[in-house]
Amino acid sequence: MMQPLTLSRRAAMLGAAASLSGCSALSSINAAATPLATYDLSPATTSTSGRRSGRTLLVALPNASAAISSDRIMVKPSAASVTYLPDARWSDDLPALVQSLLVRSIAGTGRMGYVGPSKAGPVPDLALLTRIDAFNVAIAGDTLTAKIDMSLTLISDRDQSVIKTKVFRSQVAAANEEPVAVVAAFQAILDALLPEMANWAAAA
Repeated sequence: MMQPLTLSRRAAMLGAAASLSGCSALSSINAAATPLATYDLSPATTSTSGRRSGRTLLVALPNASAAISSDRIMVKPSAASVTYLPDARWSDDLPALVQSLLVRSIAGTGRMGYVGPSKAGPVPDLALLTRIDAFNVAIAGDTLTAKIDMSLTLISDRDQSVIKTKVFRSQVAAANEEPVAVVAAFQAILDALLPEMANWAAAA
């Protein structure tokens, strides 16, 4: 069983100190100036087996809600509340980080002529649109669970027709409440989902 969170960490995660005034507000400003530990995520190590083509793929910047579109690691103490891991951040805003993971994972299959972001590269044959519906930590009792839910849509760039759409989702419990364990849980999800996403996109 996971050890109980320390009072300060649990209070921060649950947003117990959301209402600030006087010196407490000053303390929050000072805390905001403290550098946060930064964490990155790794792309898939993808098999290169399968049909290859010379087609080009544009990976658009994923769409996400304002709460998700941040470099902070999102925590949902309940279905209706949102806060962030108090002492950690992603290496980039989450949509940009996910875009990079998708580009590198799909390119890593070696099955397409070119894979890149929307701001560079040749005129694409295909475009990949992504909607991030969940990329957060859920709290239930003493358990912290990383959750990812993303919808991918592949379209023809020539006429903007939808070729196919698929939802990819999974969750993994973190070993403990420390940021490194939470990030490891997200990476465990991606280690399973990214190869599926890459092969799904490359098979178009």
